[in-house]
Amino acid sequence: MKFVYFIAFIAFLASCGVKVPFTDDLKKEYELNNAENMKKVQFYTSTTIILEQNETKGAKPKTEEGTLVTSKNKIQNRLIIPVNTKCIFDSYDSNGNVNIRFELGQGKTIKFGVRENQVTGRYYFVADWSYDKGGEVLYGGEKFYATSNSGNAFLLVVIKKLQKTRRKDRVVKGLKV
Repeated sequence: MKFVYFIAFIAFLASCGVKVPFTDDLKKEYELNNAENMKKVQFYTSTTIILEQNETKGAKPKTEEGTLVTSKNKIQNRLIIPVNTKCIFDSYDSNGNVNIRFELGQGKTIKFGVRENQVTGRYYFVADWSYDKGGEVLYGGEKFYATSNSGNAFLLVVIKKLQKTRRKDRVVKGLKV
């Protein structure tokens, strides 16, 4: 009985696809050069993407009961896109980057594009990077800053290789004199 479960498990694994980086080579191989074909593909993120907004209010020094007190209010808004999050193609921009959508809403897309001087052809997270703030990106009409680890995120797709083989065997017994 264990053998039957083992065979069923192997058959299940064989039917599953494998996540691979989305590259220019895959784009050419599967003819994904237009928006219509790209919208049929399910994309995934390779790593977690974290977008942050920070706002500090009221740095007012004052004295309370003989103690010097500085009061600051910090408001932090974080948008976290976990690893392997499903996402879809939205559009191309003027530079050939792809705008990927993670949720519904006006302007709620993130750009991914091929980096200059890289040979893999992977589509990495695109932002305006600065040393002190991180990667600046507009999301939903608001300015966010991506963490440095988010810059390593690239798009993944699932590839299934299907191969059907029909075989007919016949055993010949031979001839006797």
